[in-house]
Amino acid sequence: MGIRLEVNGRAIEAVKGETVLTALNRNGMHVPTICNLKDLSPSGACRMCVVEVKGLETLVPACSFPIEEPMTILTHSPRVLRARKTNVELLLSNHPDDCLYCERSGSCELQSLSEDLNIRERRIPGKKSPHKMDKSSPAIVRDPAKCILCGRCVRICEEIMSTSCLDFAHRGNELCISTTLSKPLNFSNCTSCGQCLISCPTGALIEHVQFPELDAHIHEPEKIVVAQFTPAVAVSVAEQLGYKPGTNLSGIITAVLRRYGFDHVLETSFGAEMMMMEQVEIYKKRAAEGNGLLLMTSSCPSWVQFVEQSYPELIPILSTLKSPQQILGALIKEWYPKQPGNENKEIVSVVITSCTAAKTEARRVEMSKSGIPVIDLVLTTRELARLIKLSGLDLDRLEPEQPDAPFYSPGSAGKLCGVAGGEIEATVRTLYSNLTGRELPPAKLHRFRIHKSFREMVIEVGDREVIMGTVSGLSNAVALLKEIKNGKRKVDLLEVMACPDGCVNGGGQPLPVDEKVLRNRSKAVYDLDNGSKLHTAHQSPSIQKIYNEVLGEPGGEKSQELLFTTFKKREVLL
Repeated sequence: MGIRLEVNGRAIEAVKGETVLTALNRNGMHVPTICNLKDLSPSGACRMCVVEVKGLETLVPACSFPIEEPMTILTHSPRVLRARKTNVELLLSNHPDDCLYCERSGSCELQSLSEDLNIRERRIPGKKSPHKMDKSSPAIVRDPAKCILCGRCVRICEEIMSTSCLDFAHRGNELCISTTLSKPLNFSNCTSCGQCLISCPTGALIEHVQFPELDAHIHEPEKIVVAQFTPAVAVSVAEQLGYKPGTNLSGIITAVLRRYGFDHVLETSFGAEMMMMEQVEIYKKRAAEGNGLLLMTSSCPSWVQFVEQSYPELIPILSTLKSPQQILGALIKEWYPKQPGNENKEIVSVVITSCTAAKTEARRVEMSKSGIPVIDLVLTTRELARLIKLSGLDLDRLEPEQPDAPFYSPGSAGKLCGVAGGEIEATVRTLYSNLTGRELPPAKLHRFRIHKSFREMVIEVGDREVIMGTVSGLSNAVALLKEIKNGKRKVDLLEVMACPDGCVNGGGQPLPVDEKVLRNRSKAVYDLDNGSKLHTAHQSPSIQKIYNEVLGEPGGEKSQELLFTTFKKREVLL
């Protein structure tokens, strides 16, 4: 039997031991909170979720107050509203007044709370923060002056991402969130995943915006500007443009980018399919050598950096392939300069992605050719939304357009990389064909799509069994690696995505993010695959064309030169 609660005159049932906030949310009742994070233990730090309980003298935080007996609760009484308003006013007392220019304006939780509580003036004056902006990271900008000490970034970084790059420092009025020894981010063990950025309620953490840098290239006649966008971007940017979450706008994005001034527009899914073709060759070679854990993917730049910093002993197990965007970037810089009319013109390669870590990856020496990056600019989904709005185009009147040949594959294999598990699912389809000479029906792998942080499946490939697995969220990856090391679990092909649920939940995605939005994004990617007539990379005519005209064969000398890289142990200040 449940426990009866009377909330604002309405009777609801609660489970003994659960928190007041959980019971209210389950019954469709909203109570504001800043510090609370789903699936993590409550901290009760912000006191924004306070409610009034009959019989108690003080207000109680709904997020951490357990239900043990029947209660009468008021969530929006005059006393509660006064307390919440005072809390917000205290946060605003030393907060910068630059909402007009702030990257988070319109998606700032502090701004929304101020509006909801009808705060229209600064009643409580406070001393401005002396902290300066940290722009050292290619991916993330820290502005401590806008930090409200909710601690969400600290908890995400430690408990979800197992990185512990950020933590509380000092005490009392000097309390702040800092990196180790207060050094800039580029000295820290930050992997640039951007999950702290998604969790931040204000503009204290934002991406390193490169969108304005486009102006220096986009209309230059002596430059060929090429854009590629990832599958996760195509199914998520709609949210910032007034469309239903999960709406696939890939054709519209292509049309907009062409009208904005890009000379060529491509989809990163082509690079993903190239990666799958090469991945199969790596697997076959390692399987012949008879190793234990044969292959871990290297498509997630945040995961790669995490391994280099925290688990360098696993580097030999990593795939030596570049990420899909870097693979396509290398092909762009190889192909376009050789085309008629492009002689003596500079190729500017732009990636539009959900991944903030791709900004850091683009600056890696290992990803460059002769010391020159193959990716010049990296924009997030949020930056793309700004570009689209600036273009002034009526999206409802635009006809969808296809990306440019020859780097366009009509299949769905590469698009699956937008969700956790998609890369390994599509790779196994090609592996199965390569080893058996038969095609694996896509529906055979649909059981692999269950919504869990870790999932595995055994596939019979000829006379052998292949154990395929995927894990998302670095803390989940760490736990899985311990099981593998202790012999409790065996996996042949393992895909690791740093961000929970994969690229659809990347650090550059539209805000706010909740479970329903993530499900819609993932469903949109799977719908693309379910509705496609071409489900594999190896059957794509475009993929075969590039091998015939540029690369030769998978694993060949030209592929090694353009598509492969090296990884090494990285020393960081922890």
